[in-house]
Amino acid sequence: MSTTLSSTNLSFAQQKLIELNVEGYTSLVDAFDQSCAEFSARPAFHCLGQTLSYADIEGYSRKFGAFLSESCGLVRGDRIAIQLPNINQFPIVAWGAMRIGLIVVNTNPMYTAREQLHQFNDSGVKALVVLSDLLPVTEQVVPDTGIETVIVTNAMDMLQAHPLPQSTLPNLVTLPDALALGADLVMPEVTMSMDDLAVLQYTGGTTGPSKGAMLSHGNVFAGRRMSKLSVFEESDDDEILIAPMPLYHVFGFTMNIIGGFVAGSLSVLVPDPRDADALVALMRQYKFTSMASVNTLLQGLMSHPDFDKIDFSAVKGIIAGGTALVKEIADEWHERTGSKIFEGYGLSETAAVLTCNSPSNRRLGTVGKSMIAQEIKLVDDAGASVGHDERGEICVRGAQIMQGYWQRPEATAEAIDAEGWFRTGDVGVMGADGFLSIVDRIKDMVLVSGFNVYPNEIEDVVYSHPDIIECAVVGMKDDKTGEAVKLFAVSTNPALTEDDMKTYCREQLTAYKVPKVVVFSDDLPKSPVGKILRRELRD
Repeated sequence: MSTTLSSTNLSFAQQKLIELNVEGYTSLVDAFDQSCAEFSARPAFHCLGQTLSYADIEGYSRKFGAFLSESCGLVRGDRIAIQLPNINQFPIVAWGAMRIGLIVVNTNPMYTAREQLHQFNDSGVKALVVLSDLLPVTEQVVPDTGIETVIVTNAMDMLQAHPLPQSTLPNLVTLPDALALGADLVMPEVTMSMDDLAVLQYTGGTTGPSKGAMLSHGNVFAGRRMSKLSVFEESDDDEILIAPMPLYHVFGFTMNIIGGFVAGSLSVLVPDPRDADALVALMRQYKFTSMASVNTLLQGLMSHPDFDKIDFSAVKGIIAGGTALVKEIADEWHERTGSKIFEGYGLSETAAVLTCNSPSNRRLGTVGKSMIAQEIKLVDDAGASVGHDERGEICVRGAQIMQGYWQRPEATAEAIDAEGWFRTGDVGVMGADGFLSIVDRIKDMVLVSGFNVYPNEIEDVVYSHPDIIECAVVGMKDDKTGEAVKLFAVSTNPALTEDDMKTYCREQLTAYKVPKVVVFSDDLPKSPVGKILRRELRD
């Protein structure tokens, strides 16, 4: 994007991107090239005992880009799906694709055949990179899609290449073979801009089919730069990031594949964050500076017998998101590690960036203050701005806001207005001091006899009970009140009853907010990043 244009000809988002892009990068690939040149010998990614340098990522991604272009016939604007856990192959294939102008479609490896079919056909992907363990489902899905080439990789391929697995798929090639073929080919030099699409990041699909948020090179770059400048101060020190958050999730992708790489950081990839032994061992091995996480992961780490042996002396802070941070977890973490947890808030549509607490501005129970280079407002049902300490839908505009929903102009028009304001669908309260609290999702609100009931309010009360470790509130149909409150809870006390919980809630909540039904469970359904899935409880 040229900086010579008059600011009067530019949108608000374009002006903010220019302010953030002080280096004048023309695209993410331009930033990639400069990082590879500047940090060539520096370690970029570590996983499963192997460390890849910036030079390694440049070389491997160049070979992969050449293979995709020359052997597969993929051209600028084509889509490629990546269905991998956090392993070194992920940054290789993602950057290889983006370097030739392809659009990356991040795909959850745990998706069912139905979910994959929707995402692959909706996005129109022509190639798929998939973990070999997932091939049985892939074989069911690919024949009903437009996918022409499947590149399969074993988790250990970068250490020792594995042979092509037995499969019914016709156009199947291993990643090591693709890299070998690409070594003899020339990767085309594609000129891109910050306006080109980089990623289709599919939403969770809480209402209707999952939608692809179109994130441009500029959106992703702006989001990472805003986060860097707003949360932790710039530093010349080498950053080491522990990366348990899925790379196919918008936060993991933008933080580690993009932001960490452009900044010259080392990302220590965690293939399975549920393996507490392996995660703690990695945290003990590296004198890391930061990590992104969620409540459940933090709580699990602190229960590990070797947790207190981890060296936290270099840690600037832990970023938490996805679900409300529990105060007791934050307090215990700080007491035992000396480091603080900073809760943040963002969406796929905002490149994972909107607000965050920071070392200089932190208040537990909030998601922090607005990041730089954007505007936030809260509006009522009529679209009018509300005052401080009043509930309203959170709206934001800035350089990180998506271009729209893939092939859904009506949904895009509903979400983003002519002035660039994106309606998040989240209800919040902004204090006079600028700290934002998330009240709930508009779609999760329960309407009881005409009264608005926000599940988060009830969950906060339930979490204060000493025997409750997890809970979720949803609405249920009721003949008298239209809807009623239903509570799902995980308790450490098998003697705790439904009446006990109702009594406890009745002491702190108005009658219509008290759960009509309480269901105890051993576990609650969660997303890959640990967010409790209310929609599954409603179903």
